[in-house]
Amino acid sequence: METKVKLIEPLLERAEQYSKTSFELLKLKSLDKTADISSSLISRLLLVFVLLLFVLTLNIAIALWLGDLLGKNYYGFLIVASFYGLGGIILFYIHPLIKANINNSIIKQMLN
Repeated sequence: METKVKLIEPLLERAEQYSKTSFELLKLKSLDKTADISSSLISRLLLVFVLLLFVLTLNIAIALWLGDLLGKNYYGFLIVASFYGLGGIILFYIHPLIKANINNSIIKQMLN
């Protein structure tokens, strides 16, 4: 009986070590994916912020230029606003497609 216990004891120790190692590996893989996704998100948000500032400044310049051509400044702003209104309507209708593509991208990044 004692010899059976002596044989099982190292096996249990190895199983315990294996489970601890597997858990540590899972934690490290999760940390790696979290860091990868976070860094991608932060860098993309920074890029979007800079591009938004550029587009905002460009739109004000275009609105003022169009307003100067048409004789009244608010005409230029109305034309630019109408353009964005049309773009918003188009985005409203293709929203499910955009959402599906973003979901698929996040899932691929999580699984790779």
